[in-house]
Amino acid sequence: MSNKLLAKGLAGALAASVALVPLMAQAGDLVIESWRNDDIDIWNDKIIPAFNEQYPDIHVSFKPTTPTEYNAALNAKLSGGTAGDLVACRPFDASLELYKQGNLASLNDLPGMDNFSDVAKSAWQTDDGSTTFCVPMASVIHGFIYNKEAFEEVGVEVPKTTEEFFQVLDKIKEDGNYIPMAMGTADQWEAATMGFQNIGPNHWKGEEGRKALIDGSQKFTDKPYVDTFTELARWKDYLPDGFEAISYPDAQNLFSLGRAAIYPAGSWDISLFNKQADFKFSAFPPPAPAGSDTCYISDHTDIGMGLNAHSKNAKDAKVFLEWMTGPAFAELYSNALPGFFSLSNAKVDIKDPVAQEFVSWRQKCKSTIRNSYQILSRGTPNLENDLWNISAQVINGTLTAEQGAQKAEDGLAKWYAPHQK
Repeated sequence: MSNKLLAKGLAGALAASVALVPLMAQAGDLVIESWRNDDIDIWNDKIIPAFNEQYPDIHVSFKPTTPTEYNAALNAKLSGGTAGDLVACRPFDASLELYKQGNLASLNDLPGMDNFSDVAKSAWQTDDGSTTFCVPMASVIHGFIYNKEAFEEVGVEVPKTTEEFFQVLDKIKEDGNYIPMAMGTADQWEAATMGFQNIGPNHWKGEEGRKALIDGSQKFTDKPYVDTFTELARWKDYLPDGFEAISYPDAQNLFSLGRAAIYPAGSWDISLFNKQADFKFSAFPPPAPAGSDTCYISDHTDIGMGLNAHSKNAKDAKVFLEWMTGPAFAELYSNALPGFFSLSNAKVDIKDPVAQEFVSWRQKCKSTIRNSYQILSRGTPNLENDLWNISAQVINGTLTAEQGAQKAEDGLAKWYAPHQK
């Protein structure tokens, strides 16, 4: 062989070996898929380093996708065999479908799963509850965030009942210095999520009503749901001028700039207001109708973590998942992301005062989840999306409470057998 050919051969072999190095370096590394791209610094700076203190030999990478693209991107990666080892799980049907397709592994035998209640695990289980396929990570809680300084100026206190709630709104409106409540209906989803699903559990008695919708013993045309829409319709008089054109970020800005006194909230908004608001704020739970002996909150299972059934690094991935079931992760995650509350049974010391307020409601109220998420949004029309539109129309005044309730029931009855009786 000539020197030139020998050199060429050696160069080719060297190039091939160099090309293999990244692949070899990645063997045994764990990749986490997620839609929470806002959390990349928290994972890289806090969560993964905490894991590596215990397990220094397992390398973990957090590789999120834009939230709106996550489902499609994840499905494409799973189909192509390029998905990460650990998969952030949305609650209920999206993740259940991944399990049914053989893309998520059963975690029934994972040590630490008994640190979660049946309600916590329900978002990531088969319908019969026999298999759990994601570790529950966190829930978000609904309520109302309020400007403490505005309340002091106007001379109002946190309302305990629905009647007191509207009296507070009336006083703020009469005062004239603040928009009583910052929300719009342009994006529709917040009318249902921070409106209907926020106040509704006090009417339909939380899990009792949610399960009754599933088994068909209650209909949307029943009193609890009509009453929820009736209460929601009253919000119109207290929202900003032109609220029909106000988007979710617009409403956030109105509150963080100090122009509104109350913000119908999800606890996930805490971090944003911590950064943007220059006034003191706190939160109160959805006020219940006078005479109620029990209060209910939407404590919605929001995010879990599953194991890609085709992972080449399943052993290390299970080590990471088992670590996630423990109290150290529960406290770390809850404090890194104020407003995302661990679903673990472990006692968590939450540092953020507003997050503390939200989570304290678990001690005095019964928790439930959004009633459109389990089973009832599998058909067409999708109940979750239907409720977005219906709730917005009820607030806008283009549907009455009774019409909204009938529309929700009619949509469900088109495909869901228990509502076709």
